[in-house]
Amino acid sequence: MPVPPAPLLFRHAEQLLTLAGAPTPRRGKDLGEVGVVRRGSVLTAGGKILRVGTARDLDAEGQRLKARVIDCRGRVVMPGFVDSHTHLVFAGSRVEDYELRLRGKTYEEIAAAGGGIRLSARLLREASLSKLAAKASHFLDQFAAHGTTTAEVKSGYGLDFTNELKTLQVVRRLRRHSTVELVPTLLAAHVLPPEYAGRASAYVDLIVNKLIPVVAARKLAEYVDCFCDRGAFSVAQCRRVFEAGLRHGLVPRVHADQLTRTGASRLAIKLGAASADHLDWVTDDDVRVLARSNVVATLLPGSNFHLGLQRFVPARRLVEAGAIVALATDFNPGTSPTPNMQMILSIACAALRLTPAEAISAATLNAAYALRRAQRLGSLEPGKQADLVVMDLDDYREIPYYFGVNHCVMAVKCGRIIYQVA
Repeated sequence: MPVPPAPLLFRHAEQLLTLAGAPTPRRGKDLGEVGVVRRGSVLTAGGKILRVGTARDLDAEGQRLKARVIDCRGRVVMPGFVDSHTHLVFAGSRVEDYELRLRGKTYEEIAAAGGGIRLSARLLREASLSKLAAKASHFLDQFAAHGTTTAEVKSGYGLDFTNELKTLQVVRRLRRHSTVELVPTLLAAHVLPPEYAGRASAYVDLIVNKLIPVVAARKLAEYVDCFCDRGAFSVAQCRRVFEAGLRHGLVPRVHADQLTRTGASRLAIKLGAASADHLDWVTDDDVRVLARSNVVATLLPGSNFHLGLQRFVPARRLVEAGAIVALATDFNPGTSPTPNMQMILSIACAALRLTPAEAISAATLNAAYALRRAQRLGSLEPGKQADLVVMDLDDYREIPYYFGVNHCVMAVKCGRIIYQVA
C-alpha cells in the first residue's frame, strides 16, 4: 500500500478560489462565482482537503498535524484544471497539415488528400505501444506544469480493432504511473478508415459488435464517443454506437455540431450523454434545449483558434440560457496542439466573451461534472480531493489577461506536489 501523503498547509494566498457551494454545476450568473477567500489557507491530509479558511483559522490545526507549510507568497491558489476533452495518444505531428492550411487549404481538402485524422491513424498504427506511451507521458508532464491535474483521454487514431485497443492499453499503462488523473474514452468512430471506404455500416458493425464488448469487458474505457458531423458519422450511425456503449456500461460523449449542424446535441440529450462537445453550429433552439438538460456543453475554442476560423461557439448564449458550460483544450496533433489550459482561458475570454471567473469555473468545477467526478474534483472544499495549483499572480483575472504565459508554479494532485518551479 502506498504511504498516504503528508499533511500540507498552504498559507498566504492573496486570492484563494474555492468554487465552494451547492453540489450542482454552475449555470447562468452562478458561473461567475469563484468563491474568493482573501489571504486564504488550505489544509490537506491523506490526499484530501481538511479545511479551507484563513491562516488564523488553520494554523493551530496545521501545527497539531505537523503539516508542511507551503508559503504561497501572496499568489492565487485555485483548483487544478480538469481537461475534459483530449486526444493525448498519437504519433508524429501534423505540422504539414498546419502549413497547408496557412497556404489556403481547408480542413476537408487536407483530409481528402490523405492528411488529417487518417494521417494520424497511419502514424499511430506504425508506432509501438512503448513509443506512444513515452510521447504521451512527455505531454502529461506539460499538462501538470500548466496546472492540469485531471484529463480525459480519447482513442480515435487507431481506427481498427487492434490499434484502438492498443491506444487504450497505452492509456491504461499511463494511468498506473501518471501523476495526472486520466479518464479513458473509446472514440473508434472518429472518421471512416480508408479500408472501409464506402462501407461505413460495416465499420460501425465492427465497433458495435466487436470493439465495444471487448473494451467494456477489459475495462479499458469509461466513455464512448462519436464524431457526429460532415465527413465523419451520421446521427443514426452514432446512435448505434452510443446505444451499444450504453448496453455495455459506457457513457456517451459526443463530438457535436462542429463543422455543420447535424442535431448531434439533441442526440446527446436523448441518450443522457455526459457532454456534447464543440457545438459551433448549434441553433438558438438547440441552445434552449441544452440549457434545460444536464448534458455539459464542452467548448473547445483552441481548435477554432488554431484552424484560423472566424466562427466560434455561441458561448454567451449558452451561458445566459443556463446551459452547463465547460472548457477543455481538445489537445490533439491536428487542430489544437496545446496542453495549456491557461491559453484556452485566454481564447475563451477574447473570442467567446467569457469573463475570467466564468472561464475558470468552466475549466474546473463544470469540467469535473463533464467527467462525472465533481463529487471529489473541481473545487476546494473539505472532503474533496486535494487537487490544487498555485499561480504566480495576485489576481486571478490576470491568468487569461497575460496570455501565452505559464503562471503555474506548483501543482498538487491528491495532496502530493506533482510540479514545482525550482
